[in-house]
Amino acid sequence: MAFEALIQTMTTLNDIHESLLELGERKKQVLIRNDVEQLMQIVAKENKLIKQINELDGQRVEAIGQYMIEKGYKPNPKVTVSDLTKIVFNVDDKKLLLGKQKQLLGTIQKLREMNQLNQQLIEESMKFINYSLDVIVGPDDDGFYHNPSQRSKGFNKTGYFNARA
Repeated sequence: MAFEALIQTMTTLNDIHESLLELGERKKQVLIRNDVEQLMQIVAKENKLIKQINELDGQRVEAIGQYMIEKGYKPNPKVTVSDLTKIVFNVDDKKLLLGKQKQLLGTIQKLREMNQLNQQLIEESMKFINYSLDVIVGPDDDGFYHNPSQRSKGFNKTGYFNARA
């Protein structure tokens, strides 16, 4: 009974990770279009899915513990699915468990790659924003602290719009 619960939990975990992958693809398009409102909605959905993953991970640990008890082993919350495959002796169960593990790990790897791409898009967007601000306002003076009382009154930066023609 615990084995079926573990397989079901792993299937659900994979489904949620695939949902995150789909959201990651949508996030990429939103980042390219610079649609902040859509981005906020996607992030909210991602946070809900991450909470579900945390709950399911707890269920996974519990199912592994139950399975170990059923097989006469002492439950250990540190036992992973890889560790569990070493004590599953039924060939069909072992194949099923390894298949679910491989499927989940593949989805997680795709999700990591998508997240790295989105991170790069965000960094490039931030660089562009900083460059645009430097063009409009002008770069910082010299990066050193100046006593505000020693600065001249008014706005000293010579950005694009403050420069004389």
